[in-house]
Amino acid sequence: MTKGGWFKKFFGDRGERAAAQYLKRLGYRILARQSRSRIGEIDLIALDGDTIVFVEVKTRSSHVKGHPVEAVDIAKQKQLTRAALAWMKQRRLLGRRGRFDVVAITWRDGERPVVEHFQNAFSAIGSNSMYS
Repeated sequence: MTKGGWFKKFFGDRGERAAAQYLKRLGYRILARQSRSRIGEIDLIALDGDTIVFVEVKTRSSHVKGHPVEAVDIAKQKQLTRAALAWMKQRRLLGRRGRFDVVAITWRDGERPVVEHFQNAFSAIGSNSMYS
């Protein structure tokens, strides 16, 4: 892994840990971190009451290239939808309610992270959407 790739992974992992702690303080139960499949990775999977929440975490050191939530574009939403559907099928949970949240973290040097939680940030999309 390149030096830049190593730092990006370290920074992303740090953001995912901060997001998991934030969600736990809100009463979410973390079911999985970095859930990987052939379809892709889901950063966090949590339980909010009886709703399964698939969480995309975006961590940035500034907003120079835009707000972190802007990185969750249509292509990423489709990939997350497919990965969430596969995760639910594998565990026979297709009858359960699910949603997609985004946690955007801005972590400037020497400062505490700014955590923004976007509940129900997007709906399942694509030909394999969860509810179509």
